[in-house]
Amino acid sequence: MADQTQPAGTTVTADRGRVPTVVVDDVHVIYRVHKGATGGSSPVSALKRIVSRTNAPNITEVHAVKGVTFTAYQGEAIGLIGSNGSGKSTLLRAIAGLLPVNRGAVYTLGQPSLLGVNAALLNDLSGERNVVLGCLAMGMPPEEVKRLTPEIIEFSGINERGDFASLPMRTYSSGMGARLRFAIAAAKKHDVLLIDEALATGDRKFRRRSEQRVRELRESAGTVFLVSHSLSSIVDTCERTIWLEGGILKMDGPTDEVIAAYESQK
Repeated sequence: MADQTQPAGTTVTADRGRVPTVVVDDVHVIYRVHKGATGGSSPVSALKRIVSRTNAPNITEVHAVKGVTFTAYQGEAIGLIGSNGSGKSTLLRAIAGLLPVNRGAVYTLGQPSLLGVNAALLNDLSGERNVVLGCLAMGMPPEEVKRLTPEIIEFSGINERGDFASLPMRTYSSGMGARLRFAIAAAKKHDVLLIDEALATGDRKFRRRSEQRVRELRESAGTVFLVSHSLSSIVDTCERTIWLEGGILKMDGPTDEVIAAYESQK
């Protein structure tokens, strides 16, 4: 496994006989938030803060993830639920290596792939060209990209109301862009695929296709994490669910049990 940071001393016990793909060991993530310009921002005062190692008065720290520990295994689809601001997306970004952890450790098998609705595509290029570039960036050989491109476009559904695949991405709605991002990412087998709300952007037919694709990725020995406010999507695709609240892991277990406990707290 790849160690993305240094361990904090907490021991994570693995399940013998199963292959761990992600180990999150006592992870803490702290944001620094700028509240806007205020007084005391002169060069002299800034130098004093650097020397004394103190924060500017207009900077506050947000402890977004607080001591989260768990192990994920090959073949699992794991839902992440919690209220807004509970740390779900922050945790995904830490697992993907896009955010440094302040304390604790994240170990992963291979490089996790984070799919979010804000994943970068090139607005001035056509949808089809973005499919090609996205697949090449994931390491697919050109002949495989050529073979899969029509299937990816069909899966995304962007051509259901015209030949949008040949149009620039800037002409797409946010939902069309999100569906295309998911279709590109899901075309490749991943050791660990992290999905942030992408399944909530399409119609019922697209959600059914997406949920089936998540099951296929899981069955091919991958591990899928799904962040969603749609509890039905979690129930349909994930056998295990982690509940975060206020950055703290509140419950980790079978999806039906965690969902029932979560809904009883509302």
